[in-house]
Amino acid sequence: MADTPAAGHTRWVRVCHWSVTVSVVLLAFTGVEILMVHPRLYWGEVGNDLTPPLIELPISRNHRHGGWANQTPFFASSGSPLSASRTYDIFNQNGWGRSLHFLAGWLLVVTGAVYLLAGVAAGHFRRHLVPRASQMSVAHFGREVSDHLRGRIPAATGGPQYGLLQRVTYLGVVFVAVPMLIVTGLTMAPAVAAAFPILLTVFGGHQSARTLHFLAFAGLMLFAAVHVAMVVKSGFTRQMRAMTVGHTEPGARTPELASKP
Repeated sequence: MADTPAAGHTRWVRVCHWSVTVSVVLLAFTGVEILMVHPRLYWGEVGNDLTPPLIELPISRNHRHGGWANQTPFFASSGSPLSASRTYDIFNQNGWGRSLHFLAGWLLVVTGAVYLLAGVAAGHFRRHLVPRASQMSVAHFGREVSDHLRGRIPAATGGPQYGLLQRVTYLGVVFVAVPMLIVTGLTMAPAVAAAFPILLTVFGGHQSARTLHFLAFAGLMLFAAVHVAMVVKSGFTRQMRAMTVGHTEPGARTPELASKP
């Protein structure tokens, strides 16, 4: 019952959770800053203003086209091709955003590696994220979906007693969305792509990796929004206490055990 004190999350889970939270917030903020430079997504190796985008995002750019500089002919002959540089009025200097984005990305990589290793060693994934046999039925899945759509959210226990939808979603985030975000981000780094060109082959080109990176980011942001809403709906104070101090009631003490079911 909601009034019964319950063990919260173990210390390593709490540390990883808040470390990931910080990195994701920084990545989201700086990622939008970077995206404002060119809010168009393509598929393949190249893409620019002269090629049709796969997706054009309805966000403002951080620069205004200032026209063209003096045109310079390639050759002295008549009808020579011309070259001209575009001038920009840049009102949002975001070079710092790229540096912070890369730094926050490594924080996510390190924290993710620690979480994966600790989760395997402690049996966290097997006990708390892999769906139980009793949950693996169409009727159970349909019931949980119906309850969530109707806003019937179970009261928080303050611990990893997850339902089927939670388990499947967390598995998708941990083993699909975040790894995709990390690997496609590394693929866009010129030094990494030069050292491991197979990454460009796997993702179909630099611009394809950028598009997949954005889609993984969008999925992660959708998860974060729903996650916060569920925390508030199921009992914000109890959930936050369990994820910060490790227990659900004031004055209670939670033994740091290896994530018992």
